[in-house]
Amino acid sequence: MRRPGKVRESRFKRKVPVLQNLIVRGAREHNLKNVTVELPRDKFIVITGVSGSGKSTLAFDTIYAEGQRRYVESLSAYARQFLGLMEKPDVESIEGLSPAISIDQKTTSHNPRSTVGTVTEIHDYLRLLYARVGTPYCPVCGRKIERQSPSEITDKLMLGFTDQRAILLAPLVRGRKGEYRKLFADVRREGYARVRVDGVLYELDEAEKLKLEKFEKHDVDVVIDRLTVREADRSRLAESVELGLRRGEGLLRVLFPDSGEEELYSEKFACPEHGSVLEELEPRSFSFNNPYGACPDCAGLGSKREFSPDLVIDDKLSIAEGAILPWSKKGTGGGVYYWDKLKALSEHLGFELKTPWRDLPKSAQDAVLQGPGEPFEVVYRRGGKETMRFMTEFEGVLVNLDRRYSETESEFMREKLEEMMELQPCPTCGGTRYKPEILAVRVGGLNISQASGMSVLDADQFFKELQAGEVNHDVIAPYLGQHDGGAAKVARPRHYEYGLNAFGTAVAAPVLRAIRTRLTFLVDVGLDYLSLDRTANTLSGGEAQRIRLATQVGSGLTGVLYVLDEPSIGLHPKDNGRLIETLKRLRDLGNTLLVVEHDEDTMMASDYVVDMGPGAGVHGGEVVAVGTPEEIKANPDSLTGKYLRGELKIEVPTKRRRGNGKRLKVIGAREHNLQNVTLDVPLGTMTVVTGPSGSGKSTLIHDILHATLARDLNGAKTTPGKADAITGIDYLDKVIEIDQSPIGRTPRSNPATYTGVFTEVRDLFTRTPEARRRGYLAGRFSFNVKGGRCEHCKGDGVMKIEMNFLPDIYVPCEVCKGARYNRETLEVKYNSKTIADVLDMTVEDAYSFFEAIPNIERKMQLLCDVGLGYMKIGQPSTTLSGGEAQRIKLASELSKRATGKTIYILDEPTTGLHFEDVRKLMEVLERLVEGGNTLIVIEHNLDVMKCADWIVDLGPEGGVRGGQIVATGTPEQVAAHPTSYTGEFLRKVPGIVLSKAISAGATSKAEPMVDVVPEPLSESERPGLDPAGLVDAGELEALGAVKKKPSKAKPKAASKKSKKAASSLADELAEGEALTDPLDSSLIDDDLLDDEDAELLVSARQRTA
Repeated sequence: MRRPGKVRESRFKRKVPVLQNLIVRGAREHNLKNVTVELPRDKFIVITGVSGSGKSTLAFDTIYAEGQRRYVESLSAYARQFLGLMEKPDVESIEGLSPAISIDQKTTSHNPRSTVGTVTEIHDYLRLLYARVGTPYCPVCGRKIERQSPSEITDKLMLGFTDQRAILLAPLVRGRKGEYRKLFADVRREGYARVRVDGVLYELDEAEKLKLEKFEKHDVDVVIDRLTVREADRSRLAESVELGLRRGEGLLRVLFPDSGEEELYSEKFACPEHGSVLEELEPRSFSFNNPYGACPDCAGLGSKREFSPDLVIDDKLSIAEGAILPWSKKGTGGGVYYWDKLKALSEHLGFELKTPWRDLPKSAQDAVLQGPGEPFEVVYRRGGKETMRFMTEFEGVLVNLDRRYSETESEFMREKLEEMMELQPCPTCGGTRYKPEILAVRVGGLNISQASGMSVLDADQFFKELQAGEVNHDVIAPYLGQHDGGAAKVARPRHYEYGLNAFGTAVAAPVLRAIRTRLTFLVDVGLDYLSLDRTANTLSGGEAQRIRLATQVGSGLTGVLYVLDEPSIGLHPKDNGRLIETLKRLRDLGNTLLVVEHDEDTMMASDYVVDMGPGAGVHGGEVVAVGTPEEIKANPDSLTGKYLRGELKIEVPTKRRRGNGKRLKVIGAREHNLQNVTLDVPLGTMTVVTGPSGSGKSTLIHDILHATLARDLNGAKTTPGKADAITGIDYLDKVIEIDQSPIGRTPRSNPATYTGVFTEVRDLFTRTPEARRRGYLAGRFSFNVKGGRCEHCKGDGVMKIEMNFLPDIYVPCEVCKGARYNRETLEVKYNSKTIADVLDMTVEDAYSFFEAIPNIERKMQLLCDVGLGYMKIGQPSTTLSGGEAQRIKLASELSKRATGKTIYILDEPTTGLHFEDVRKLMEVLERLVEGGNTLIVIEHNLDVMKCADWIVDLGPEGGVRGGQIVATGTPEQVAAHPTSYTGEFLRKVPGIVLSKAISAGATSKAEPMVDVVPEPLSESERPGLDPAGLVDAGELEALGAVKKKPSKAKPKAASKKSKKAASSLADELAEGEALTDPLDSSLIDDDLLDDEDAELLVSARQRTA
């Protein structure tokens, strides 16, 4: 007979085998071809390959999807009924699968209340810090708020409210849910007779009969005493005050029924001079998502939709011509009533309605927009006769629109009015989101809004010094004047306290440690330039992903499978090292990292690489090579390996375009962190704008340049960022921004609809004999209207399943099986294919299928040219990556007729692209520029930088330490710049020969395109070899940059235009001045000059040297 103890002992000693590898067998999801792969656990693994090769399918749609499915299956039956069924990926088996967490770029929050601080939980710790150790000040005078004793409260009541009836109330419940029957019974037992519930006074008998909503918040006060404030009853008043403070736990409300006033007193926080009172400080008081702390005007959003004068007024027109857009016609919009008032107002103030708006005096403009603020006489005339005369007021156009917007119940009218509105900082709180009394609480000299407004790097230094005892004033000085409130501006403290006392230090220690830990992780992933109050919906996909990555590192989880999608997106090469170290730290915690990535540094730093391919779509879906980075590098079958070992590469161009001689300039840009910079772009070239993350690239290009061009060229209703002027717009006819935003937000949008191919395909089907016989028109083959589509899924082909706390998923429609159309529509065929079959074709297949239809064939060819031959033309836009959406837009633009006066703006077009895809992309971009157009590309990829005609490098760092143009010039010139981070990495690129650099302020005057090669620097001038040979930044302006490539051929005769330009330049230099722009002379061949002009030019060069 076994002894029980032995059984238990053997059970505890039994070892469960732990798989050392993650084994995927028979994966056939999407284009995967029965893939079997074995991946090491607890390692840093990179999956790479050309676009469409199956990387994301293997990582996200197979491995992660199965991990998510198993998690849902592990939940109770009760929980699963709310989540729905998750379809199993098409894979035979996956062994060794850990709990999986996906960190991709598509799950960015669009909630305006979500910020960097809330996402990282730093804001929660800040609220706790300010509630426990914050020092309150009077928002009126800045005096430190001290406690009030019962005798002080009595004195104030006697002094300010003599002979007034008063009701003293002790707060029992403030903003809590419940029915409170027991509370009322307790109050009765204590001997009280009255209570106030939600602002209404009741006898206790009545209150006990109230049926309060259990799940709604309530306020309950008990009536301590009712009396008249007078000297004879002073002792009674003092006793009641003392009792009320005791029953109200330090708080006392005094209601004066005759005047309706109500005063709040506290034993803890009150200004003795102004009576400013702060209720007990709790973490919820410092939340802008809670009414106790949020600004009541904007409800904690920090912004409000306001009517913008720029969108309401067309300043090129006069009022008579319709400058006031909503009242642009006398008989509509404002109507005759408003028109007559405007005429009377113009007569009253003495301005003409026929004067263009921009020429009206400021006082007249303000009176029309906001109202004159005084009554004036209106005379109605009909048929030349006076019919009425009276005094009236004019409320102003903006005030009128605001009133109509708040009063209208018409959704159509609301939408029309919203077209003239834009988000603006809340005038009450100044965009801080908080009440004035909350902004008056400070820690280390800063209120919570100011602390949240600091960059991550500055915040880390601030809390480090606070942790040490006292904050240096220089650290907080830049932020003291900010975030002090709007209309209700909060007074600064009379005396700042920069440190914490012994009690505060002990209480704050664990909170400060938690805050600094999270800030350090944000610094490590290259986000030190972000501010904690930056809203999540303004973050790029890469930034949002790295924030979630930092949060995961801070969570300290082990044994987890992390699946990441290109975490290096948006990072300058200088920040890449810190990101890689963070990924390694996550691995060292005992986790497995599966990273879809194309960055060379990330690949080489990984433990294991999986190379997918060999091609895209049907030509891919296979594992070409696996192993360590060095093994991939040596593998002859790996396309990635060929690029890593330099066998294949994107060549450095042998020439740089000089453009068409025209310039586009942004002068004095000052939006966000830009420090009054001037951008100079040569038109007819490809200009790459680069720099560290947060240096101001997007602000300069998107918020200022693109917004201005879109407004002036495309008629868009945009409000550009701050800049003095933009010149050169007259040389352009339109601006096109090709970004990574989705081409559509529903499954009905796809590449075929976006490129216009689908319209032509539907026309083809309507011309088939079967469609004619049935009388089908083009609408029959549309999945956007009733008739031919599947009504169960409304033409989507998929059904959306809301997963509550998990991301929503889409599953194929169970009726049409994803075909989108009903059975009758699918009976019509074109060349043996149904409309659903056509939508299921890849771009390559569609190119062959429609080769007899030139327009469709041409558009399919362009999609192939941008590397999307693998994509199905009916693939829902919701499944496209940002890079794929951008390339679809690029192909669509290439299909249009070039004008030679278009400027294209692209933001990181290499996102999601393999080395080979980047090569194809550069060929496409070259075609755009060769058509005479101008390209401005925001990019960090060195392969794109080295192919640029012109580079603008911003920096030197991110956030407040950025916002300057560090260097401009050709890649060779920027590579030679001594302080440019971009130049530092360009110097390592094979094929870049260093040239003497140009400073940020000196750029070349554009000349007709000339083939040039850089003048190499001498050994003493090469950065990194002899720092003493480097020029000072202030001297860069006078350095030569490029010279004409020497030619052995006989020189051609000089054209009149060339001679005239050269002679003109020489004339300007004949006065004995040095060259202010060295490129002027270097681009002119001496052989084209007369002897006299040549001598002048030589002497000018000598003076410059």
